[in-house]
Amino acid sequence: MIEVMLPLGLLVAAGAFWPRIFADAQPDVLRTQLNRVVMYVFYPCVLFAVASTTPITTALLSVPLLVGIGTLCSGALLYALLYRSPLGRNLSDPTRAVLVIGGMWGNTFNIGAPALIFFFGRDATRYAIYNDVLMTMPLVWSLGVWIATRLGSHESNVSYPSVWRILFTMPPIWAFVLGFASQQLGLTYAPLVSAAQFVGQATIPVVMFVLGLTIPWRNLTPRVEILATALVKLLVMPVLVWLIAGTLFPPQFSRMGEAQYAAVVEAATPAMMTTLLLADRFKLDTATAGLIVGWTTLLFWLSLPVIMALGMIR
Repeated sequence: MIEVMLPLGLLVAAGAFWPRIFADAQPDVLRTQLNRVVMYVFYPCVLFAVASTTPITTALLSVPLLVGIGTLCSGALLYALLYRSPLGRNLSDPTRAVLVIGGMWGNTFNIGAPALIFFFGRDATRYAIYNDVLMTMPLVWSLGVWIATRLGSHESNVSYPSVWRILFTMPPIWAFVLGFASQQLGLTYAPLVSAAQFVGQATIPVVMFVLGLTIPWRNLTPRVEILATALVKLLVMPVLVWLIAGTLFPPQFSRMGEAQYAAVVEAATPAMMTTLLLADRFKLDTATAGLIVGWTTLLFWLSLPVIMALGMIR
């Protein structure tokens, strides 16, 4: 486990210390530019390489299904805690909304993929890819935007692009579609796949470095509502996915296999960095967004071994 977590931790630490070592660094500008390179170059290459070489199976599709159900259940629980209980009574709507978003969707590729590789081998990257494309992206840019605008910012007179328009202008989506089409049509070109895999290797290191730039290290003070949201995201959600998987794949009919345990790993990942993007775009509480990303990332190093010890990942 240390072999997986140590390089990720070192990359996050490098991002954290970068502005302190180089006084002329502009973290906001650097973060924006690196995110663009990931979105337009590195991540699309990963999606293309995986989609062009991975056949569709029922087991593979069970991952986004299970994680999606867990996401919706966690969202309902967080809504009850933050909007209908004393926990969120003194919080503003922008704060509550960003906590719901941060507690629903995880960093399922950049942190999930290395964990999946540790458990199941390098081919397990496909679980993270298909979960991102079939569950995370559609739900974030539909339900996530609805939460941000209707429960958070309440900007009723502001018009935003439709979810379909956003999705169809994202380079990763087109890369996945092209890869999937080449695989289905038998047109996969091995040298091109190898080149895409080579370029895509930079995705996780760059994003982990950016994560270190993003976390507000000096302001990581514990707050009850943030720790409660982290508890739901890191422990309650994977337990829910594990229970749902055991119900849908009972021993007498089949049994939980690699894909179902991969769904538990995906559910256990810390809050996604897109939480910050949504907070900034829809005028939510950006400070709290940074805190939920930071705390869940730090606590993930403790929560994942707990889930392993409970036997929910094999």
